[in-house]
Amino acid sequence: MAHLEELEVKGKRVFLRCDLNVPLKDGVIKDDGRIRASLPTIQYLLDQGASLVIAAHLGRPKGEAKSELSLAPVAVRLGELLGMPIKFATAVTGPEVTAAANSLIPGEILLLENIRFSAAETSKEESERAVLASELAKLAHAYVGDGFGAVHRKHASVYDLPKLLPNAAGYLVSAEVEVLKKLTQNPDRPYGVVLGGAKVSDKIGVIANLLEKVNVIAIGGGMLFTFLAAQGKEIGTSLVEVDLIPTVKELLERAKANGVELLLPTDILVAPAFAADSPATLVSADAIPADQMGLDIGPETAAAFAKAITGCKTVFWNGPMGVFEFAAFSGGTKEVASALTKVAGLCVVGGGDSAAAVRALGFADSDFGYISTGGGASLEYLEGKELPGLVALGI
Repeated sequence: MAHLEELEVKGKRVFLRCDLNVPLKDGVIKDDGRIRASLPTIQYLLDQGASLVIAAHLGRPKGEAKSELSLAPVAVRLGELLGMPIKFATAVTGPEVTAAANSLIPGEILLLENIRFSAAETSKEESERAVLASELAKLAHAYVGDGFGAVHRKHASVYDLPKLLPNAAGYLVSAEVEVLKKLTQNPDRPYGVVLGGAKVSDKIGVIANLLEKVNVIAIGGGMLFTFLAAQGKEIGTSLVEVDLIPTVKELLERAKANGVELLLPTDILVAPAFAADSPATLVSADAIPADQMGLDIGPETAAAFAKAITGCKTVFWNGPMGVFEFAAFSGGTKEVASALTKVAGLCVVGGGDSAAAVRALGFADSDFGYISTGGGASLEYLEGKELPGLVALGI
């Protein structure tokens, strides 16, 4: 792996793959955390006398140009944060993009339109990705990979392009990998993991792998109801993945056999419908009404999770405990987040919804040891999977 400082960039155009996949609503950025996380690498390259062609994705347009997924608002915000104008290409490739890149002088930035507007970016056909990568390679003299949130994807701008240019990892990718190494290689103990979010299927691999490594796992979010169902409990109309119940039963048995403390909720906040104004009722996890759905962990559970977290020296959290966007069902996530700020050792908030949740609930990034930008990438790393974008950078 080449370190960023080893890459010769003065007077050269650098193709920088960032993760600028921010939440947008009606063209307004709701959380600019990922843009801010990209600034150290961008500023370093500018200070070294490079010009930048930046590529990033937003959402899943599936190869179609969709105005609501344009990176135009991101270009504006990036310019505000850097205090400089950002040139914006309304396409990914083509004569106008090439001309705009060639006209860059040191210290200037060209942000390409959403890279996923090109179907070749996410194609499973290597030959299709190779054509796009070849076109992108003509825009620059070197490549820097700093989009950690996409390194688990075998995409043209993440996996194929760096092979065509002198390359290095950016500061964000390097920092993410260092933190994840601390979570997987001789972590300080007790080691606790808090997992939430909607689906067990998104986390099944990481749970299976971590059962060999952690001391405590706490389960919240929509995924908890598949665990309760596996224990034979009534879950009402709550979210459940019935096909995974046998797998979850095996995980529960493995946790017991490995001496891992697997914490499940003892109380639940339920409601008759998935809505912000739906009346909340607190019930025992053993007594969820048949016509109600669980939307958050209860205060007793939140307190138990908090106690377990604060007793750990290493903690990884991925996924909110409930529907934190609804005020009545944000309490569990807020208490868990608060407990994370009190961890004496390494505390990692694992990207995606978790990062958005802590900011939305009034916490500052500095309240936590580390906030990852890549939820899916972090999880796959913790599963022990090989991440294509890291392989391409020699990591």
